Amino acid sequence: MKKLVLICLTLTLALILVACGAGEEDNASDNNQDSAATGSGETVDLIATNWKFDQEEYTVPAGEVTVNLTSKEGFHGIVIENSDVSIEGEGSATTTLEPGEYTIRCSVPCGTGHSEMTATLVVQ
Repeated sequence: MKKLVLICLTLTLALILVACGAGEEDNASDNNQDSAATGSGETVDLIATNWKFDQEEYTVPAGEVTVNLTSKEGFHGIVIENSDVSIEGEGSATTTLEPGEYTIRCSVPCGTGHSEMTATLVVQ
């Protein structure tokens, strides 16, 4: 019985550790674009890799903001605290944001570094 429990725990741990790598897909598009807001400042592109975002801080002007999430490594999602933005997997969400700082968190348990996978959205 102890052996079965140990095997189950080992398999569960292994699944958790590889969760970030399980959703890898080939991206045909060029990801060398500026990930901060560009042009009118109404769009922010987040690129998620294993246990981190491509930037620690993103800046956009107040008002309507579109957030695009791309998972370069693994499977990720985001929530932006104190907003209605919630994306699971790759996708986009549009919301209206007031000036301030918002915490972006990975919303999909993606392994050992998941709890530290955060960034800041500065809305001016």
